[in-house]
Formats: sequence, structure tokens, C-alpha cells
Amino acid sequence: MAARWAMLGLLAACVASAAKESVLNMCMDAKHHKTKPGPEEVLHGQCVLWKDNACCTANTSTEAHQDQSYLYNFNWNHCGVMPEKCKQHFIQDTCLYECSPNLGPWIDQADTSWRRERILNVPLCKEDCELWWEDCQDAVTCKENWHKGWNWTSGTNRCPRGFMCQPFKYVFPRPADLCEKIWSNSYKYTTEHRGGGRCIQMWFDPANGNPNVAVAKYYAQNGRDASPAPQAVLLLLLAALLSLL
Repeated sequence: MAARWAMLGLLAACVASAAKESVLNMCMDAKHHKTKPGPEEVLHGQCVLWKDNACCTANTSTEAHQDQSYLYNFNWNHCGVMPEKCKQHFIQDTCLYECSPNLGPWIDQADTSWRRERILNVPLCKEDCELWWEDCQDAVTCKENWHKGWNWTSGTNRCPRGFMCQPFKYVFPRPADLCEKIWSNSYKYTTEHRGGGRCIQMWFDPANGNPNVAVAKYYAQNGRDASPAPQAVLLLLLAALLSLL
């Protein structure tokens, strides 16, 4: 009996380790993502940060920089031309979403026809969120949640009837409002700082490596509410092991 318990304990440890590793260096099952990350030497513009290991293709990186690309037919300029300094953050947000292989701990099931998985509650660094908010205060929009509720009858997003265009600073009074609400809680505002190993950076210097590798590893090992998938798998497997006793 003691040997059996020892074997089950060892197996449980192996299962736990495998569950943690399974969310590292991966691409989500979404509309334009590669099935596996890998080098992409010709990534365009702001997406070049991920060229050494990317979930996006060169073509996707190019389209991420367009005002209205084929990726999602989404028009940044739905309430007039978006200021360039603001648009840079939305491009970077798109590059992170499409290209990063380090979002595994926050991948969740999606209930849409165009993707099977999404990201949820990714802990965004304080500086990234606040700079995004500061540079976009004078941009204009008619909605706080850009994931749903648009008028798509023209083939691109238009403001629904009765929705008024307003400056971001009124739609999103605080940085957390912008980062958390605009993409249905894809991101979570944190007070963690860049370089601390506890938050995902949209912006970084690739010459110093990708800091998000260590962040993903930390959350995969320690677990948070934002990463239920590995924990759920582990619990199911442990339940199966206990049934053998």
C-alpha cells in the first residue's frame, strides 16, 4: 500500500508539472494565430518585438497596422480619425494579442463563431495601461466595450443608433476602465511595474529579451484565478487517481 501511495504521489507531481508547462510557449486557437509559435524574420513595424518567437505571420503583422484591415474589418476611426499617438497603443495591443506566445496562463474558452479561445484578465503592467489611457484621452468613441454591440450592416463597425461619440476621457474615466472594459476583460489593470516579473508588457526592448516569458512562467507555476485551465485538468486527473485507491 505504501508503494502504491508513493507511486500515486509521484504521478500527481508529474501531472502538476505537465499542467503548468502546457500553458507556456503556446498560441491560442483563434482566427489568425499559428498553431505553434516560431521565428518570423520579417514581422512588420511594432510587431517586430516578437520576431524571434511569434504566433503571428508576417502578413498578420502588416494588417495589424492598417486603419481597417481584413483581420477583423474593425475601423479605429469610427468616430473620426484616431490620433496617431493613440493608434500606436491599439496597434501594440493587436501585436501582443496576435503575436505573443506568452499568454497561455490566461487563455480561456470563447463563445464566438470566429475563435475557440480568448485571453481573460491578463495582468497588464501599470505603465502600459496608464500610457495607453493618457495618449488616448482626446480620441473619440461611442462605446466602452469594443467586442460587441456594433452596427455591422455595412461590413465594418459603426456606432449603434443612439450612441453618441465622446472623448475617451469621458467613456473611460480611469486607466483601469480603458484596459479592462474595452476588450471584455481581456486585460486586468495592475499596480505591478515593468521589469518586476509580475505583469505582461505590451512594450519592451527585444535586445534585452522578452520579459513576458518569465511572467508567464511565474503565473503558470503559482496559479491565479485567471488561469483555470491547468488547475481544472489537474483536479480531474487527481480525482481519477484517487478513484484507483
